[in-house]
Amino acid sequence: MFQTKLDQVAERLRERIISGEYRRGEKLKQAEIAEELGVSITPVREALRALEMEGFVLSVPHKGLLVLEIDCESAREIFELRVVLDSRLMESALENFTDGEIAELRTIHKGLAKLTKSRAPFPVRAANVRFHLRIYEIADRPQTLQFVRVLWAKYPFNFSDDRVVHCKQLLHEHDEIPRRLEAGDRAGALAAMIEHTNAGCYRGEENVTASAND
Repeated sequence: MFQTKLDQVAERLRERIISGEYRRGEKLKQAEIAEELGVSITPVREALRALEMEGFVLSVPHKGLLVLEIDCESAREIFELRVVLDSRLMESALENFTDGEIAELRTIHKGLAKLTKSRAPFPVRAANVRFHLRIYEIADRPQTLQFVRVLWAKYPFNFSDDRVVHCKQLLHEHDEIPRRLEAGDRAGALAAMIEHTNAGCYRGEENVTASAND
């Protein structure tokens, strides 16, 4: 699918926010981002404006554009919504999957598996995001996808300690989805996604609780 320079920059910034590479409350500096991405200021400015409208960043007087903060109670509500909407998108995607798209999902999973060996949190999280969002794009439910993108942007990675944990479990849960699809077991693939989403949100809940008790 063709993407404009604005689309490409916006997607990179979303990925960085969702993965936690940009910390909650961090100020996003247009010039620095443009230099890092090798683009002019204009697409960065337009991308940040789009992300502000989507709820990824917040414009604060005298401070500029900041990555949205999140609190523990809001985080729990986000987990609950993700369980519902992620599962619905997977259910819709099952009606659209082609053999080529299943193979693409398997390729993304293999890339994630390689990254987990580095134990570097941000690349692993970014690859995890790509795995999920590719499924949700296949669902062809753009309005629901938009809501889910915002929920993922608010996912409180800053409540965890930046270690890549549960890598083996994550890979096992992910592997079940293309494996079931390859076997033609679409009901099993849906069950695997629901189980994975529930497990991921449970782990997130543990991080939130641990942070609140610190």
